Amino acid sequence: MSLDDLYREVILDHYKKPRNKRHLDGADIDLEHNNPLCGDEIRIEAKVADGGIGDITFEGQGCSISQASASMLTEQAKGKSLDEVEKLVLAFRGLMAGKEDIDDEALGDLVALKGVVKYPVRIKCAVLAWDTLQEGVQTFKSSH
Repeated sequence: MSLDDLYREVILDHYKKPRNKRHLDGADIDLEHNNPLCGDEIRIEAKVADGGIGDITFEGQGCSISQASASMLTEQAKGKSLDEVEKLVLAFRGLMAGKEDIDDEALGDLVALKGVVKYPVRIKCAVLAWDTLQEGVQTFKSSH
């Protein structure tokens, strides 16, 4: 199995069996964004505890890339401090920008989305949830 095939399998797994796809009552962060070009919609909800993400979920609809990326985001962000989440968002955006100095190991399953860089129109699909979370974290931090 090639690396591209493995990455495709990871993306399809997260799309078909999304992690943390549900509503989260009492969320401290609750923000929704959409991509009008392709119809992707993502809502990120998170509870903040002890300066970090205690729980995080998403809801939405759209292409396999946007939904898989949101699923992977929830797995990677849970349990991290808000500062760590912001660094993770920047690292993911670097990955989507094709930067070579990104620590693939620190990104875990997210490296499966590396192939999206070959399709510039799909990058917006991959970063939609990340932009939503980043704005939510910044809003939370500025109000607390």
